[in-house]
Amino acid sequence: MYDLQRAGSFKRFSAFLFDFIMLSILAVGFAFAISAITGYDARLDEYQGHIDRYEAEYGVSLDITADEYEALSEDERAYFDSVEKKFGSDEQVLLTLNIVFNLTLVVITIGVLLAFVVLELIVPLIFKNGQTLGKKIFGVGVMFNNGVKINSLGLFIRCMLGKYTIETMIPILIVLMIIFFGAGMVGAVVLVLIPVLEAILFFATKNRSLVHDVLSGTVTVDMASQMIFDTYDEMLAYKKRVHAESVEKSKY
Repeated sequence: MYDLQRAGSFKRFSAFLFDFIMLSILAVGFAFAISAITGYDARLDEYQGHIDRYEAEYGVSLDITADEYEALSEDERAYFDSVEKKFGSDEQVLLTLNIVFNLTLVVITIGVLLAFVVLELIVPLIFKNGQTLGKKIFGVGVMFNNGVKINSLGLFIRCMLGKYTIETMIPILIVLMIIFFGAGMVGAVVLVLIPVLEAILFFATKNRSLVHDVLSGTVTVDMASQMIFDTYDEMLAYKKRVHAESVEKSKY
C-alpha cells in the first residue's frame, strides 16, 4: 500500500538550519565580490562624506537615537530638524543616496540569487529528489503531492518563485525601503504578514506546507521510507495494481 511518509519537524528544521547557514555564507561571499565589481564601498564613502560635511558645517550629529533626540532642548530640536531637512533636500545627497540604495539592492539581489541557484537549484538537480545539502545529510527529500518525483520545472517554481522571490527577496526589499526611505507602518505590517502566512499554512495544511510547497505542489518526505515514482504513469500503474490486488483478496 502507498502511504505518505512526511518528514518529521525535527529533520525538516535541522535541514533548513544547515541550508540557511550555507546559503548565508555563499550569499555573503557573492555579495562581497559584486560590491567590489560595482564600486559599492566608494559610493558608500561618498554618502558618508556628505554626512561628515553637514555635521562639520552645522555642528550637529545627524546620526542620533530617538532617546538622544528627545533629550534635546526645544531650540536644539528645532535646529536639528532644520539641518536634517536641508540635508534631506540636498540634490547631491539625494543622488548619492539613490545610487547607494540601487547598488545595495543589486549587490543583495544578485548575491542571494546566485546562492539560491547554486544551493537550492543546481545541487538538488544533481542529488535528485529535491535534496539540498541539508536534506541529503538529514535524509529528507521533496516530491510532488501525488508521489511523483519532482521535476526541474517544479524545482524552479519551488526555489525561485517561492523561496527566493516571496520568502526572501520581498522581506529584504521591505527592510531596505524602511532603512533608506522609512517605509513606515505599511512596510512593517507586510514584513510581519509573511511569517504569519507561513505559520498559518504550516499548521493548517495536511502536509505541513509552506508557501514554496503550496506554489509547487510539493511535500517534504522521509527518504528512508517514502516510495517515490519516476513518472505519473508509473504512479497510476502502481495504484491500479494495488487496487486490483485488493479487489481480488476481497473475493475470498
